[in-house]
Amino acid sequence: MIQLPADATKNGDARTVALSSEAVTVLKGLMTQPLHISGRVFGTWKDASSFSKPWQRLVRRARRLYAEDCKRKAVKPNSRMLADLRFHDRRHDATTKLFEAGLNPFEVASMTGHKSMQMLKRYVTVDASKLAQKLG
Repeated sequence: MIQLPADATKNGDARTVALSSEAVTVLKGLMTQPLHISGRVFGTWKDASSFSKPWQRLVRRARRLYAEDCKRKAVKPNSRMLADLRFHDRRHDATTKLFEAGLNPFEVASMTGHKSMQMLKRYVTVDASKLAQKLG
């Protein structure tokens, strides 16, 4: 588990969040790296906009790899691939995956920090094909 202080959460509420064993392994691995004095994972960033350049580089690299893969397969690449991808989109993906893992809405909200089911709903994408499989 990880304790998130109120000043580190989007909604301003402190909370304890359960972590997967994989997340614990990654965080323990980060402990071997030099950390900012605050102890934060992203502690050296002055503000949220500090992440924009590394994120843009990551997206450019992914688009380049996609284009190379298309070229190898002799397929025309989609010029819009990843064009609108934002880091915050990962929060939507993670929230959806928590539901797919079988967590109930209260459990997911305790991890994501959503205070209402209405807001939580905005972050979940229901896959109609998976829903059809559940229905049989």
